[in-house]
Amino acid sequence: MAALRAVLGCRGAPALRPPPGQSRGAAGGLLQRLGQWFYEVEVVMAWGERLRQHRLRSRNAYRSFLRDTYGENVAAAVFTLSCGGGVRFEGQDSWIRPESHWRPEVLRLRDVPVVALDLSGSPLNYNGLDNLVPLTRLQHLDLSGCPHLDDWALGRLHVFGDTLQELSVARCPRVTERGLATLHHLRELRRLDVEGVRVPSPGLVRILLEEMLPDCQVLGMDLGDGTGTPTGGEKPPA
Repeated sequence: MAALRAVLGCRGAPALRPPPGQSRGAAGGLLQRLGQWFYEVEVVMAWGERLRQHRLRSRNAYRSFLRDTYGENVAAAVFTLSCGGGVRFEGQDSWIRPESHWRPEVLRLRDVPVVALDLSGSPLNYNGLDNLVPLTRLQHLDLSGCPHLDDWALGRLHVFGDTLQELSVARCPRVTERGLATLHHLRELRRLDVEGVRVPSPGLVRILLEEMLPDCQVLGMDLGDGTGTPTGGEKPPA
């Protein structure tokens, strides 16, 4: 019984604690290890971000050697293929797209103008447009789903004002109504896809685009929707 009372007494007694000095030392060591761990995580994340930015700059680098050697059409085509996109030269019905090896026909078409580029979902940004702006016969440009395309980049498309007929900037998260306003320079534009572009008042923006480009068919913004639902999409029930 005495032993049982001793056990029960121990269960109700407060736990033994180390001396104050030892407790502070343990806590201080734990905080120091945690601080070191957070510092190392920050260093790794910073290096990861630097690596991503370096890769982005490399993929958007200007192909000056290709342009000087083979001309602006080949340079634009090689840049587009390196981004996983497609290119079509004048007189072609089918697209040239990247495969497991280099497409040699691009060099044979060095004197044929590029008329269509598909850069949808590519890492194209403002600097990468250096590879495209020298083109003088570009008619079709698909930039849909480009995560790094912004309003400043759209402002550079004015160089295609006399040739570009079809343009898609659908689902580009960094494009706003400010960038869309710069498209008024594209006088020959006949089709503009802005599906999924987030703007405060999509109906109003579409009206402004249609007034700005009277001969252009604007796709992707519903006049009766205030939330940016694409044209043809399902509306929430009333």
